[in-house]
Amino acid sequence: MIWTPRTTVAAVIEQDQQFLMVEEYIGKVLTLSQPAGHLEAEESLIEAVIRETYEETAYHFTPTALIGIYRWQGKQDTYIRYCFTGDIIRHDPHQSLDPDIHQAIWLDKASIESRQHCYRSPLVGQCLQHYLAGRRYPLSLLVN
Repeated sequence: MIWTPRTTVAAVIEQDQQFLMVEEYIGKVLTLSQPAGHLEAEESLIEAVIRETYEETAYHFTPTALIGIYRWQGKQDTYIRYCFTGDIIRHDPHQSLDPDIHQAIWLDKASIESRQHCYRSPLVGQCLQHYLAGRRYPLSLLVN
């Protein structure tokens, strides 16, 4: 059997003590997550997080640092998540969001933590905590 972990990216984005989050339907269950998604073929990790953030929130995002690299074993698959932070450049209010996304919302830390039972995965809380702890690694760590 060949082991094939799924490579994903995510963005922790803070503005005015609010964090950009997405409410997303997984099946019929509404979950809470950072903007995140899968790396596509022939795409860099940085290109992936820019694209996923835009597709899920309609915000143009510029990554400035890597928060961490995470491994999580889900029910069926193993995920390797590269989590970034950075800056919002602008919002495109006419851009439609990915079909599974209910909405992109800005929430404060307490509101996010009060909804732990809705996290798409444990990585949502872990990435937020590492961001708040000040973990930042240069993007130059990633070689494409």
